[in-house]
Amino acid sequence: MAPAVSPLIDSHLHVWERERHPQPWISPAMSAIDRDFPPATAVRQLADAGVDGCVVVQCVNELAETVDLLADTEHLAAVRGVVGWVDLAGDLPAQVSALRAGPGGARLVGVRHVTFADPDPAWLQRPDVGRGLTALGEAGLTFDVLVAHHQLAAAADVVRRHPGTSFVLDHLGKVPMTSTELVTWARGLTAVAECPNVTLKVSGVVTEDRWDAWSVERLRPVVDHALALFGADRLMFGSDWPVVELAGGYRRWLEAYRELTDHLTPAERDAVDGGNAVRVYGLA
Repeated sequence: MAPAVSPLIDSHLHVWERERHPQPWISPAMSAIDRDFPPATAVRQLADAGVDGCVVVQCVNELAETVDLLADTEHLAAVRGVVGWVDLAGDLPAQVSALRAGPGGARLVGVRHVTFADPDPAWLQRPDVGRGLTALGEAGLTFDVLVAHHQLAAAADVVRRHPGTSFVLDHLGKVPMTSTELVTWARGLTAVAECPNVTLKVSGVVTEDRWDAWSVERLRPVVDHALALFGADRLMFGSDWPVVELAGGYRRWLEAYRELTDHLTPAERDAVDGGNAVRVYGLA
């Protein structure tokens, strides 16, 4: 009997309807995504790309968006989990309990805060946020870390203080593909990789490069560096759709991802394709 093959799970996908939840981060340069991307559109995109399922991730730091993400995807089989938002400085158990009791609440698998854009550059290091991170682990939820490359070392310090919480670092740590700060990124990523409770998403990297000029050859050194640090058992595929539409679209990124990981063994490929996402997020 042939060994089971893990499904292809997109660990990082967004949906939004701007009238319900405005997306103020979309700049004029992002006109290609300055429209609605409801869950039904996402499901069609997954099917078109041959992807088996996804984790929907929050975009704005507000509880109402998470309530709607859970409810709107409750009956969509392709959506395997939702990474939402809660106020980590507030009563986390009460917020999580309310979300889990609501429509689609069983699909809440993690929490994210758009940390790099927070007005407080030290938000992640605050003691009240730290207490929330501890409570998150106690609730069996992950925390998606979205920081700029220069914040990676500080993020590693926070992760080390919370060994009971599972962390997922988004977008290869927002590697600065077009700047001279690659050394800062590489050092910071090394510090994060030393924490065994962190998994890294191979996602969002093409939009950190020149949208119309990125290539597999330019991406390979940073992906290889990440693989050397984390190993295949701590990486997971993600598209960052629909943001990836700014830089060629879903299919082009998926093809690039396949090239970038074509040297992996079948077992390693299964892990990065979906096995790690299922394990880390506890997907059904």
